Formats: sequence, structure tokens, C-alpha cells
Amino acid sequence: MNGSRITAVGHYQPAEVLTNEDLAALVDTSDEWIRSRVGIRTRHVAAPDEPVDELAAHAAAKALAAAGLTPADVDLVMVATSTAVDRSPNTAARVAARLGIPSPAAMDVNVVCAGFTHALAAADHAVRAGAATRALVVGADKMTDVTDWTDRSTCVLVGDGAGAAVVEAARPGEAAGIGPVLWGSAPELGNAVRIEGTPPRFAQEGQSVYRWATTQLPPLARRTCERAGVAPEELAAVVLHQANLRIIEPLAARLGAVNAVVARDVTESGNTSAASIPLALSKLVERGEITTGDPVLLFGFGGNLSYAGQVVRCP
Repeated sequence: MNGSRITAVGHYQPAEVLTNEDLAALVDTSDEWIRSRVGIRTRHVAAPDEPVDELAAHAAAKALAAAGLTPADVDLVMVATSTAVDRSPNTAARVAARLGIPSPAAMDVNVVCAGFTHALAAADHAVRAGAATRALVVGADKMTDVTDWTDRSTCVLVGDGAGAAVVEAARPGEAAGIGPVLWGSAPELGNAVRIEGTPPRFAQEGQSVYRWATTQLPPLARRTCERAGVAPEELAAVVLHQANLRIIEPLAARLGAVNAVVARDVTESGNTSAASIPLALSKLVERGEITTGDPVLLFGFGGNLSYAGQVVRCP
């Protein structure tokens, strides 16, 4: 087959906004301390009765509407999340039920912050193989559910949200709109980012992650571009996992994406884990900062320490 393409995107964030000043009333921190270290100003927080599958369904519904599709048009639902409360039914099945998708294959992917790019690659492979005709790929996390609000090193980072993409087969004679994936992991650093325990709590070894990201990610990102046959200077946008502005900006600069818009949604959304890449991508599309056909580098990294990236064409 010619491959697949993203035909529409959508995103959703809860209404409540938590500012740095709000956090300073909870823990020993300040707006200046947070901005200088991670670049975050605000983050969105879901209500206690707003589960992660509800976040995901809102974003998915927007993507379907943007594509001009109905729920019956979808035969594969993949949700990347690491904050689902229940083991079964999975989040994808609950999203399908909320949207009224009649009989899809429904599966969750837990690769934490790299979850969306892993799920997008799997959906691309399914469409290429003929196992699916139209896929709904969602990244959604409710990180505030797994946050220790007394730990100032982690509670200042997180936010809740979801982003979604519709993936379909490329048209006859059309080039693939989703490039080859570059994925892998550094298992020796698998414990550097964790959500574990009872109740589960998010923790990380920030300096280890920072050193790994700033040294290992630039060559990996360049290899991703090479696989797609796109030079870094040809990129219209770079959408990295929105973990920390002090990682995002140097990485984009070292990549040599001199003409690209660099997504900086972390400043207003915080770290939303698997939601961060589709959330940031959808906002770029919504604001008109990228246009149809533009090459965009997506690259996720984080828990496990796993990574996955591909160059996609803007829907």
C-alpha cells in the first residue's frame, strides 16, 4: 500500500486552570522558580468525576468532526495512556462506547510520554497491512490523579488533557503522510520515570532524564528525519514531548530545524504525558501555524525510557 496519512486532529483540556501562583500556596515554590527551571506557567486540571476516557472521548469526537466522519466509519481505536484507573474495560473500549463506535478493535498502549507516537506507528502499520481502514488514535492522561501534591519537584510539572488524530489510507498515487517510525528504549534507565505504588504516584529522576534527553535525542531526531527523506531545515514544525522547555528548545536548535515552528505548549499545559504531542499538534493546526502537507517531526520520549518519532504531513 501507499501508506497512511493523518486526515484530522482534535484536542481537549479541562476547564480548571492551575497557575504557578496557585501552586505556591500548596508547596514551597514560586512562579519564578517554576518558569526558570521548566518554562511552565499554567496547567489544566480535570475534575474528580472527569475520568481519562472522558478526556479522550472529547478530543476524539473533535477529530472525527474535523474529518467529516461518523463513529461508524472507524474500525480501530487506539488510546495511549498510563493513567487509566481500571485494567478492564480498557480506555479504548470506553472511548468507543462513549462515541458509539459499533465494532472496532480497541486497545490501549502504555508507553507513558511516548505513547502517542507509538500508537500512531501501530495504527499506520495496521492500515498499511489492511488490518484497519480508518483508525482513531488518541493520547490522553490525567496526570493529576497520580501526583504527589506535597512534592514540589513533580507537582509543578503535570497537567491533564487529550489529543487525537484520524488515520486513513493514503489516496491512490499519493505519498504516505506518516513516515517510518524510529523507536526504541534505554532499559537501563527504565526507573528514571515511574508511576508506581498503591496508590500510584508519579516520580522521576529529573537530572538523569535531562542528561539523556539533551545528549541522545538530537541524533535520534535526525535519524527520524533521514528515514522520512526530509532534511531538518525542510521541517515546518517540530513537536516534541512537552516535558520541559529547557529540553525542547535546545533539542530543536541542535537538530537544525531552522525554519520550523517549535511547539511550546508546555508553557500553558504542563506535562500531559501521552497527550502532549497530539495536543500541541492540534493547537498548531487550529491556529494556522502549519498548513496542509507541511512536514512535521513528532518525537515522544519519557517513561521506560522509551522513545518513538516520525515525520508526518499536516492534515
